[in-house]
Amino acid sequence: MWDTCAVELKVQLPRGVAVEVENVQRTDPEMLSRILFYAMTRRTIYDTLVSRAAVNAPAALAPQTR
Repeated sequence: MWDTCAVELKVQLPRGVAVEVENVQRTDPEMLSRILFYAMTRRTIYDTLVSRAAVNAPAALAPQTR
């Protein structure tokens, strides 16, 4: 696949969510890694689609001449 390295993230979460994340981190750290990878992938795809839409939007909104 590719080389990886560990990072330490510090985020502010609602207390209940933080407790659940800590439990998953203790019991199945690989699952937490997969969840974060999935979330980052979705975010990257979303950002890419939004930026493409922003580039294409002015052309779509321009008046059509025949």
